[in-house]
Amino acid sequence: MANRHLSRTIAMQSLFEWDFKGRQEDVAVIIKNNIEQFGPSLGDTEFVRQLAQGTIERLDEIDQVIVKTAPEWPIDQIDGVDHANLHLGIYELMFLKDVPPKVAINEAVELAKTYGGESSGKFLNGVLGTLYKQMFPEGEAEEAKK
Repeated sequence: MANRHLSRTIAMQSLFEWDFKGRQEDVAVIIKNNIEQFGPSLGDTEFVRQLAQGTIERLDEIDQVIVKTAPEWPIDQIDGVDHANLHLGIYELMFLKDVPPKVAINEAVELAKTYGGESSGKFLNGVLGTLYKQMFPEGEAEEAKK
């Protein structure tokens, strides 16, 4: 597993655990424990921290995006794993400018297929695809691919 993919996996697991535990536990401790358990040989752990903590810092903004891009899915009805993965994917797509948009979408969909339910990949692809189209209207979409 490539380092960035493993980093995204650990970040998603950390977000899920933090949310599952009622958002009461220190996320830095959760991240540290998950890196030790799932990625002890992971060289650069900063990307995991950046993803998880950045997502949490922008959670309100991200939830507003979910409400707009998936109006038929109330946030409290989205599966926990899909919710964590969706938060992570939106954060990466909107706020990490060094990650190409298509990579952020593809990684979120792959995580959804691996850890989510039967239709999780399609759900995430639909929501993130809608967001991508909103962020990069047709003329700008080609520019974003570069």
